[in-house]
Amino acid sequence: MSRRERITSAYPTIQFRPHTLNLWAQLTRVPAECEHLETDFSFAATLAPDTTFLRGKPFPQTEHPRPLVSLCRPCLVKVIEPELANHSGKVVAFEPDGANFTQYFFVERDDFEGAGLLPEVSSAIGRRLDRITGTCEECSRPARWLWLSREDVASLDDFGSIGNAVGRVFCSRHGARKLCDALEKISEANLFYVNIPYGESGAYVWI
Repeated sequence: MSRRERITSAYPTIQFRPHTLNLWAQLTRVPAECEHLETDFSFAATLAPDTTFLRGKPFPQTEHPRPLVSLCRPCLVKVIEPELANHSGKVVAFEPDGANFTQYFFVERDDFEGAGLLPEVSSAIGRRLDRITGTCEECSRPARWLWLSREDVASLDDFGSIGNAVGRVFCSRHGARKLCDALEKISEANLFYVNIPYGESGAYVWI
């Protein structure tokens, strides 16, 4: 299967710039870019949906991980929102600092250490995952997400706030929408790594 076929089949809802799908792009390892990045680079995100980076090394989460691609904000949301909404695991999601983040990624609970989270932070997030119960604030579905805003937790080093902030609880569908709402409010960003959830529980963190 050619590069073009692999990418277009993996992302059927996205239109890509043709020259980023050719052999030269493959040889130079340039990610395929959505068509909107030809004229507007104010928000660009490299999506590696099925890959986790632990201790600086990539770890695929599926047998055939989808290729990484570079997407504008609307295309990123188009791809990730349905997958976030269909994820059945528990998620603690931190609202990113839109002015100071370069990565926004999910890490499964067992991989916290490999992703570089401090032990105190890992413990605090783990306790919050264990306490996600009840129903979604927006509907009657079971709560699966805890959303912690920038007002709740300004820094991921603040394990005290992580452990004590009230936050908001959502089902997977409304949690996905809350995360995408946060991304849609960020006017400019250049994200080097975004992925989708895997495993039974974990957290969306930013650096």
